[in-house]
Amino acid sequence: MRIKVVFDNYAYLWEDDLYVKTYLSSIKISSISTLVCLLIGYPMAYAIVRSSHTTKHVLLMLIILPFWTSFLLRVYAWMGLLADQGTINDLLIALGIIDEPIRLLYTHFAVYVGIVYTYLPFMILPLYANMEKLDWTLLEAAEDLGARPLTTFITVTLPMTMPGVIAGSLLVFIPATGEYVIPDLLGGGNVLMIGRILYNEFNSNIDWPVASAVAIALLLVLVLPMMLYQYMQGKEYDAQ
Repeated sequence: MRIKVVFDNYAYLWEDDLYVKTYLSSIKISSISTLVCLLIGYPMAYAIVRSSHTTKHVLLMLIILPFWTSFLLRVYAWMGLLADQGTINDLLIALGIIDEPIRLLYTHFAVYVGIVYTYLPFMILPLYANMEKLDWTLLEAAEDLGARPLTTFITVTLPMTMPGVIAGSLLVFIPATGEYVIPDLLGGGNVLMIGRILYNEFNSNIDWPVASAVAIALLLVLVLPMMLYQYMQGKEYDAQ
């Protein structure tokens, strides 16, 4: 009887459209944020690796510097920047780009900005660690053989840095999917993510069985990419 009640809680998640839409929305937001972090973080990591010894340490310090400030304070700072009377709108009006403030805060855009800003270092650092181990003579050999820069990147650089890409993507995707603070503060409750639903079930609705089912389902969603990554790593190790 108790087992049936447990499974009823999981079945309820699929019967209510709210939970399905929230899971899909969370995965969509975290996937797009991960892609943006990759597009920004990859060239940044590459530039750090190719810089001089002194410059490299300075750039790495700048990447780590935000961690010296409270995460919550950094999110509140973005609220001030994105507000209707905030710094960004004031600057755009002063430059004559817009005539009146545009809505930036409490939108999906604000949530994307917050997530990308917060988790970008988690993308850059694994990529940097992976690129540090690259054999750059392979790139020189490809250039000597007449390969164009784009061809060299696709056929040599990208395959060699793929472990860093996957590791960085997982480090961004997994915490971003269950993010609560950023959607709540920068989204103002207008952006649907599973962290908010989980909070409501535990604290507002006091429905702990359903809240537990939501948490376990979220855990399964996040564990699957990790298991796939481990499987791919195992296959690559066996091939060697």
